[in-house]
Amino acid sequence: MFISILLIIFYLAFPVLIIYLTHISRTVNKIGAVILAYASGLILGNSGILPRPSPALRRILEGRASMPSGDLLPFLSQGMIHHTDLLANQVAGVQDVLMTIVIPLSIPLLLFSTDIRRWMKLIKGAMLSLVLGIVSLIMIIFSGYYLFRAEIPDLWKVSGMLVGVYTGGTPNLAAIGTALKVDPNLFILTHTYEMVVGAICLLFLLTAAQRVFNSFLPHFHAPERGPSLNKMVRQSEGVDNYLGMLTQKGLTELLKALGLSVLIFAAGGLLSLLVPKEEQMLTVILTITSLGLLFSTFKRVNRIEKTFQLGMYFIIVFSLVVASMGDLRGMFSSDFLSLFILVALTVFGSIAIHVFLAWIFKLDTDTTIITITALSYSPPFVPVVAGALRNKDIIISGLTTGILGYAFGNYLGLFIAYILKGLS
Repeated sequence: MFISILLIIFYLAFPVLIIYLTHISRTVNKIGAVILAYASGLILGNSGILPRPSPALRRILEGRASMPSGDLLPFLSQGMIHHTDLLANQVAGVQDVLMTIVIPLSIPLLLFSTDIRRWMKLIKGAMLSLVLGIVSLIMIIFSGYYLFRAEIPDLWKVSGMLVGVYTGGTPNLAAIGTALKVDPNLFILTHTYEMVVGAICLLFLLTAAQRVFNSFLPHFHAPERGPSLNKMVRQSEGVDNYLGMLTQKGLTELLKALGLSVLIFAAGGLLSLLVPKEEQMLTVILTITSLGLLFSTFKRVNRIEKTFQLGMYFIIVFSLVVASMGDLRGMFSSDFLSLFILVALTVFGSIAIHVFLAWIFKLDTDTTIITITALSYSPPFVPVVAGALRNKDIIISGLTTGILGYAFGNYLGLFIAYILKGLS
């Protein structure tokens, strides 16, 4: 219990230090709090400080993040796992709980200051980008299948999982892997490679992608001009400005906003109990997004200052936690080099085709990047990348495309998998 409390304190307090450093150092501010949190998490997770589950424990978990410690004691007494696995399971439990909480809390806070009328003018481009992204993914999946079908066992299953993970994130990957009864070792290896390549890709999206794509794609332009736009521009320029949040007035207002976000999260959780387990995360995301948008139409809520920054604090916490879960050491733990190449081809190949199609259809850089993010990493990562791009206008567009990916990713992944099975 002591370890869990200590870890929670670290995950909640270290982002505060990062935010402080961005305010006192111009260099640190240019790097950005999200990128620093992500880099710090990767260092922490791969430094050996946090224990990693053994292969035996991973097989016992069967894709779950953790399980009650009492359930592991029989495996410990039988010598199947070690005492370090109990600690690794405890750490993973803390990480899983924090990831489950901080994103649903952050999304309403990020949306409270949103101007829905502006979003309606952006959604057309986002939907086009979504279609182009899915077309790009399917093209690369079929190409990869014909390149590696003689080298990778059950490639049709792997291809289905890759379609799922790059339309809805890890939840879709796990759902399709379960539906297709993928071998646990193959699932773990695919997931590990996906996390490694995904981490590299995410780092690119957070840092250089905007500058690179702006060299040949149109720049993002706000859909309207006028006083309301000027207000949004000032807010966008100040997304990294956390000063004033802890004044008596600011703290009182933010506590009200946080309380409202907690209620929205609770509503989403209650509604998710009415649907099958595999649809619960989708239900929560849909509910909190819808209610966040609804409450943003109330001036009393929309005018609360620093709600976006409070939401971004939770995003920084999320970035630190999820990065610390990435295990780079297992990347070449087997001779499945072809599988690693396939995953890398799927990620970077689909992005390359997507960007090429975006150039043909004259889609702007930020919309293209946020769609790639929403499809490849799921809705929780949308605010992370939007914050790095310093463009909160694209958050709702990204959440919308991400939710659609959540909704249809499992169907599309299974459909493609069985098509490839028929071809084999």
